[in-house]
Amino acid sequence: MDAAAAPVITRPSVGQLLHLAWPVVITRSAQVVVGFTDAAMVARLGESELAATTAGATNVFNILILPMGVAFIVSTYASQKVGAGDAAGARRYGFYGLVLAAAAGVACMAALPAVPSLLSLFHYTPEVTALMTAYLWWRLPSGGFAIGLEALGNYYNGLGNTRLPMAAQVIAMVANVGLNWVLIFGHLGAPALGVTGAALASSIATLLGFAFLLTCFLTGVGQRTRAMPRLAWSELGQMLKIGLPSGLNWFVEFAAFSFFINVVVAGLGTTALAAVMAVFQLNSISFMPAFALASAGAIFVGQAIGAKRHDDVPRTVRLTFSVAAVWQGGVGLGYLLAPALLFSVFIKDGASQADFLEAGVRVLMLSAAWQLVDAGSMVLAEALRAAGDTAFTFWVRASIAWGVFAPGAWWSVRSQGGGDVVAMVWLVVYLALLALVLLWRFRTGRWRTIDIGASP
Repeated sequence: MDAAAAPVITRPSVGQLLHLAWPVVITRSAQVVVGFTDAAMVARLGESELAATTAGATNVFNILILPMGVAFIVSTYASQKVGAGDAAGARRYGFYGLVLAAAAGVACMAALPAVPSLLSLFHYTPEVTALMTAYLWWRLPSGGFAIGLEALGNYYNGLGNTRLPMAAQVIAMVANVGLNWVLIFGHLGAPALGVTGAALASSIATLLGFAFLLTCFLTGVGQRTRAMPRLAWSELGQMLKIGLPSGLNWFVEFAAFSFFINVVVAGLGTTALAAVMAVFQLNSISFMPAFALASAGAIFVGQAIGAKRHDDVPRTVRLTFSVAAVWQGGVGLGYLLAPALLFSVFIKDGASQADFLEAGVRVLMLSAAWQLVDAGSMVLAEALRAAGDTAFTFWVRASIAWGVFAPGAWWSVRSQGGGDVVAMVWLVVYLALLALVLLWRFRTGRWRTIDIGASP
């Protein structure tokens, strides 16, 4: 059966959740492989190259997270329209997502001239600054393609068709791995471009994944209708009204993480920066699949709300958290039992990097402490997003990220001389507080009264 024509499910079983989630898990895991492969391959060139590539990729993500967060709302609208039996209405939001992607692409190109001056504000070494400038120059032009891939992926996810976005991300992943091998090290007659090669490989791979999914969307593959819908500025405006807090929700959090990396951690030196960024790459292995599970649960939440079955939502949220917690708890246990083995992928062949390995193992073991609360905050935030309760999650993230996490980490590390352990403790505090507040919000039931609809 075509996934777009699948029946609406408002009370999923574990099997149904996993059936919907596994393509999303592969989709998000493919995104992880792209970043992980960049880091693992560039690590062979040295600590400065690793720091520049991982921090550069994080900074690109920080730039794109605002439109990407807005693109997540496409899934909210598509799933609620499907729940209400309005396939044509759902398709309109795919086109609105493409409008968003075009605007993001223009903004990324406009930001290129400002890259050197922006990086000069932070405490990177001159070598890392030069390498990261080159990385951003070749990576940012693909920003519009990345947002387009995310927007169309969320559209298809909202339909319950999670396999086409998976195929697009797998295309991007395979292309990225192959192009990294060619362009970073200079195989098959290509020049060895190092950090620049990693950026160029990621940009080309993103374009290929987006082109595949755009072709499917425009030709009606995996949808109930392929007709060109009549778009309305009022409907686009309503989507942005609900979606902007969702985007800001992610933006303010990752801006705080950017501050944490570029100011707090960068001040500890290149070794500490490279170790923390490598640990974040490993943690993306737990984060992305758990986020995929949270996103799959949110699809069922959106469809239940569209079908006016609000009482089915709490059960779905509990089920989704249970599955995500099992995954992240297992990953956290692995971090505690075999940290040196897991971190060894970032050690340069034949080199003595005892300080780097020691810092990486220490930070990786500490990261086990936030796995379960991270699962809780993701599941609850995605469920509230699916209900359209985006403004509250924005304000709570902004308050905790900038009122507690960022100033607390800066004061403890930069002012009081704390090291990487103290910095990571603040990350645990942030995620725990966020999970508790989001749980309180969900239990108030305010999300039951939200109506995200607008007449075209």
